[in-house]
Order: sequence, then structure tokens, then C-alpha cells
Amino acid sequence: MAVNRLGHVAIRVDDMERAKAFYLGLGMKLIWDAEDWAYLGAGNEGLALLGPNYKAAGPHFAFHFDSRDAVQAMHDQLKADGVSVGGVHDHRDGTASFYLRDPEGNWLEMLYEPPGGIPSNQG
Repeated sequence: MAVNRLGHVAIRVDDMERAKAFYLGLGMKLIWDAEDWAYLGAGNEGLALLGPNYKAAGPHFAFHFDSRDAVQAMHDQLKADGVSVGGVHDHRDGTASFYLRDPEGNWLEMLYEPPGGIPSNQG
């Protein structure tokens, strides 16, 4: 099983409105907006802004997959290889993913992205 693409980076921000304004000013598009996190896109890549109250994940980068089954297969393979992985979770934006650390301790996410990309809650 192989990753499809490097899809997004997630960073921690102290002031969500200030961070959104900055990245929107660079020409990014707001795709998902919630009180505790936001997702912005630029082409096929994304940037997740994690607010101070967001507890589901910390800063990380994510590999995107075209099917939930591919994410599950990657999860199963890594687990069989002895890698410590979290459970696969379905998210409020229609994606599904799991988290793990690479051998250097960096957090990464393996994410199913629905056809057409990350869905938007912006009208």
C-alpha cells in the first residue's frame, strides 16, 4: 500500500481569526471553519489551523489517500509491522484518518480524502 500524496500540514495557532486573515490574505481559500480549527486550501494542498482549544491532534503533516479502505489497509500494515498507530476515526468533515509518529518522533496523519477533496462547510 502506498500513500497517494502529501496533502496538508497542521499548525498550532494562538489567535484563529488573525491566522485565518493572514493565510486568506496570501490567497488561500477557506474550506472548513469551526470554532476550534480551520482548513484552508491552495490547489490540492491544505493547511489546518489548530486553535488553542483543539485537542484532537497537535501539529502534524498528512498523507492523503483516495479511499477509506486504503487508509485501513495502511493502518493494518503498519500495525502488523509493529508500528504504534492510533485507531481509524471518522471525522465531522467526512474524512477518516489515524495518527502515528515516525521513527524521529514527528506526528503524521494518514487521511482518507473523499472524491472532490475535503468537503467545505462554507456555503
